[in-house]
Amino acid sequence: MSRIYDEEWLGQRLRILRPAPQGWVRAAQELPSARRSLDEIVARAEADLEFRTALIADLEAALQGEGYEPKPQIVGELRRRFS
Repeated sequence: MSRIYDEEWLGQRLRILRPAPQGWVRAAQELPSARRSLDEIVARAEADLEFRTALIADLEAALQGEGYEPKPQIVGELRRRFS
């Protein structure tokens, strides 16, 4: 049996759901900014040997020294990318 799922039907189903946990909402809101920061840091590390050396020596200190907040998720992702 085929059913056409229109906007009204979808809206009814969405109203049944509980709201997303605040942590999920906050993470989703922060994701675009975190991705931009990661891309910027990686691009700079690829272009700047001194910055890359500082990141490898002490990631958190190098980020703080350049004005980035060393959030755990960003630090973890950078460690993964630079390993």
